[in-house]
Amino acid sequence: MSDVAAAAVRNRRRRLARLPRWAARTYSRTPRWVGILAIYTVSRVITTALFVFATTLSATTFGSRFAGDPSLASYVTGWDGQWYWLIGVSGYPTTLPLGPDGHITQNAWAFLPVYPWLSRAIGEPLQNWGAGALIVSLVAGYLCCLVLFRMMRPRIGRMAAVWTVVFFSAGPLGALFQVGYAEVLNLLFLLLALDGLQRRRYVRLYPLIVLMGFTRPGVLAFSLMLGLMLVLRIVRRRQDPLASREITHYLALGALSVAVGFAWQVIAGIATGVPNAYLETELSWRGFWMPLDGKVPVFSPFEGWLTAAPYWARVMGLPSWVGPVALAVLVLLFAAILLFGPGVRRLGPEIRLYSASYALYLLAVFFPQSSTLRLMFPLAPLWGGVGWRRSWWLRGAVLLACIALQWVWIANVYGSADNFWRVP
Repeated sequence: MSDVAAAAVRNRRRRLARLPRWAARTYSRTPRWVGILAIYTVSRVITTALFVFATTLSATTFGSRFAGDPSLASYVTGWDGQWYWLIGVSGYPTTLPLGPDGHITQNAWAFLPVYPWLSRAIGEPLQNWGAGALIVSLVAGYLCCLVLFRMMRPRIGRMAAVWTVVFFSAGPLGALFQVGYAEVLNLLFLLLALDGLQRRRYVRLYPLIVLMGFTRPGVLAFSLMLGLMLVLRIVRRRQDPLASREITHYLALGALSVAVGFAWQVIAGIATGVPNAYLETELSWRGFWMPLDGKVPVFSPFEGWLTAAPYWARVMGLPSWVGPVALAVLVLLFAAILLFGPGVRRLGPEIRLYSASYALYLLAVFFPQSSTLRLMFPLAPLWGGVGWRRSWWLRGAVLLACIALQWVWIANVYGSADNFWRVP
């Protein structure tokens, strides 16, 4: 038993000793899935209440995307949920839409198929795709909580793992558990894959990588993490022996991740007859955010952030140089947390290396805009670095901040929803 696990057992026994006998008996006999279900249910009730408040904003905000008579159901299929719904009921176009300049415009090929098709299968008996999407997101969110608790408990202790689940389920992006977005389902596959890697159950990673790769973009970050983990295992092979069988799995899993990461581009090209259909589809969104002055959008690694940083600084009325400086500070701060954060260091190299790989992936391929916060969702395991703190005052303050920020996000992207920078 590790030192952390032994300390957790001692702390649990001391807590039980302070409780009345009936309370201690009830606590010890309650399955962990029941306690986590209770946490998740309360969190979803809070999010539902925030959504209800948001409907009053939608009804009174001029130009709101959900103006008129908004309902919770309209939020489920709102924003990108419309694209997933379209894929679920109509599939993907074989003829790409073109703008006046002859270039490809926004279309369904920017979104991957697992979530909309699974939502259709679940919603088919109800004859309602939105109901299926809601069920998939809710169930996947609860399973995420279970896997996250399982991952955190041996590293930071039972109570800290519970608080990690609390922060995660009630966090600023809690709305994603109740809308038609693929993020939660993708996170479930990711957490299962990270858990399998930590436990060195390599075989279970093969199907999970495929599922990740066809649910949300980002599986290339997992490939990078596997490469870094292999290097780390080789360096530490004296303390942690590395079998040839494990090397084979690392290489095979890395190759599979790369192949799956580029597969959708190939599929889109074959289905439409346009080799760069996926890339141009993704780039079509960039002109929506930043004027291109008649230029054709092109992709090069890291160009999005380097171009957008001074642009967004000017939009906010600041000197252009403030954007790149702020970006550099944030990158250095994130790297320092991964390297030196005492709570984060306890989470294990798999989580830390994946977080670094995913951040690098976003810097390389993403154009920063209002969806940036949502795209941070795969970094959810880092909540363990916050849940590790044992101060009740700090934990309470973090929880209140989570709920407050969740309301800010919901109020903007679903309540007001009247401007381009409110797109979730």
